[in-house]
Parts: sequence; C-alpha cells; structure tokens
Amino acid sequence: MDGKFSEGMTHEITIETTKNHSARKFFPNLPDVFATPYLGGYMERASAELIDQQIEEGWQSVGISMNLQHLAPTPLGMKVKIVTKVTKVEGRKLTFEIEAFDELEKIGVATHERFIIVAAKFEERVAAKTEKWKNA
Repeated sequence: MDGKFSEGMTHEITIETTKNHSARKFFPNLPDVFATPYLGGYMERASAELIDQQIEEGWQSVGISMNLQHLAPTPLGMKVKIVTKVTKVEGRKLTFEIEAFDELEKIGVATHERFIIVAAKFEERVAAKTEKWKNA
C-alpha cells in the first residue's frame, strides 16, 4: 500500500435523492423521506472513494465503524452533498469526520473508520468462511 494519507484530506460527493432512497423501502410505516441507511451508505462511499484515489490496484478498504447522527429530514428530490475529511491516520486505519447537507441545511454528521486491506487476502477469508458455512 503506497497510499499517501494525511489529516485534512477531503472528498465530496453530491447525489439527487429519489423514491428509491425512501425510508419506506425499509418499513412501510416510516416517513417518505431520505432514509438514514442511505445517508450512512453515501457517507461510507465518499470515504471509500477518497481512499481509492490514493491506493494501488489490489488494495481496498472496509468500514469498521460508524457513529451517525441524522439531524434533519430531506424531502425526496433534493440534492444531498456529503463531505468527508480524514481526521486521523494510524497505519492502514483511517478515521473520517463526515458532514451531510441537503439544499437547505445540515442533515447529518458521522465519525467513520475504515481499514485498508489486501483484496486477495480478504477474498480468501470470505471464501473460506463460505466453504465452512456450506459444510456446517
């Protein structure tokens, strides 16, 4: 891994919310607004993209923790901007502070940790676990 990571690095993505992002996709008696699981997923995506821009082929990252606060609802159809920032680098473990904004206000904050891995070794572990599960 020759990734060059430092505190303060940032990355930003913007998405347009649609009916497919509704909280009702998870349970019918929820509001028809941008769902928390999608917010978390896009926060993870922004952080993973930042890492991917810096690492060589054969390396990936996996999420190991996220502490997310969904602060305000977002009507479907609005754009959401996610801004992630590296706040700590500990070898292959990176910590991010993430903020999310719809077109009117801040809608979420999170602390997220990711670990950089060798993709082939990870896939070997998954294959071994799958085999063990199938033979159990």
